[in-house]
Order: sequence, then structure tokens, then C-alpha cells
Amino acid sequence: MLNMASHVWGRSRVLGASGTNRLDFVVVCFIFIFFIMTHTRQPDHPVNPMFVNRWSPRSLTGEALSKEALMSVLEAARWAPSAYNAQPWRFIYALKDDAGWAGIFGAVNEGNQSWAHRAGALVVVASAKQALFPGKTELTANAWHSFDTGSAWMSMALQAAQSGLVAHALAGFDPVKLRAAIHLPDDYALEAVIVLGKQGDKAQLPEALQQREAPNARKPLSEISFAGTFKA
Repeated sequence: MLNMASHVWGRSRVLGASGTNRLDFVVVCFIFIFFIMTHTRQPDHPVNPMFVNRWSPRSLTGEALSKEALMSVLEAARWAPSAYNAQPWRFIYALKDDAGWAGIFGAVNEGNQSWAHRAGALVVVASAKQALFPGKTELTANAWHSFDTGSAWMSMALQAAQSGLVAHALAGFDPVKLRAAIHLPDDYALEAVIVLGKQGDKAQLPEALQQREAPNARKPLSEISFAGTFKA
């Protein structure tokens, strides 16, 4: 994306400097402006840039990730909010070449394996289906376990982005194989597998994925927020 923008900009400078074809110069400048406007995320309202700039690349370098870097990402997740402070999230991780890597990676579907093998770490996100709520003496069903664990994942994603890392959440995995690989009890739900690593060249990806390797858009706020009552 940036390479294309640089090419267009360079072309516009050449045309402008020559002075031989001002119409071409204007057209190329217009194309450049249109490209920038349509290939960058634009919030509808003021928001911290970290929310807009975070995205989920698949291109990775294959470099190892230090345990310290991984712990920093998980530490951010630890401070996420949850109903009654139940903190239902659990993280089962494997750094590249750790003993647990093969089991987690083997449960990921083939399409995701085609690029996730270059990750520096894999993190399984699970959540406790039950919690000990205030005033209770026994564990009871926690209706918010997945919702709350989603807030922990977002904390992970933002910390990773702030640390210059890729954090890509996967839903494409075999839950039976994954549960067996990490010895997850039945009273915990599998939520996702997080691929962590350093961003690499998208040319390493299969051709179909190269075309998708760019930040995607979001629905307008007017389509997802409503004053007073829901609107279909």
C-alpha cells in the first residue's frame, strides 16, 4: 500500500517538475489523494489513534518472541474489566519451539497454518463458565464469561500493537483437538487462538491472502448505534 502511494507521489513530482503536462500532473495528484482517502481508516468521530491503527496482519517474520514480550501482552489482558471482577479469562501459551507448540499449532486449521507457522508465540484464550459471585458459597453459571474475556483479548491486541507486534485472533481451529492438547477441563470454554509475532513481508503469504493483507473498514457508527430503541 505504502509502496503504491510512494510510486504515485513520485510520478506526480516528475510530471510537475517537467511542466510539460500539467493536466497529467493534476490527474495523478487526484489519484494520489483518492488513494490515500480510500486506503486509510477514517474515524467518524475523534478517537485515540491506537484504536484505528490496530489491525490483524497475517504476514510474519518467523522470528522468536521473548517470554518477556509475551508476558507484557498477557499483563495487559490481566487488567481487563469483568463482571463482579470474576476475571474468567485463562491463557495457555507456547513460544516457538516450546513443547506445547505442536499441540496448539496442530489444532489450527490448514488455512491458518499456512501463515501462522511464522508466529513467535501462540496463545489459547479460554474462559471459566462458572464463577464464585459475592454472597454465594458455590460456583454458579457466569453468563458474561465470553463477553468479559473479549475485553481481555482487546487489551492484548492493543498492548501488542503498542509494542510493535502482530496479534491476530483465530476462530479456525479444531476444538476437540485443541482441548485435548492443552488439557482444558469441560467447565472452561475455548474462545480463540491468538497468533503473536513480528510483522513481515506479505510476499511470504499465499497469493489469495496477499490481496487481503491490508487494514479493513468498519461500518458507520450510524449503522451500529441507536438512540433509545433498536433499529434493524
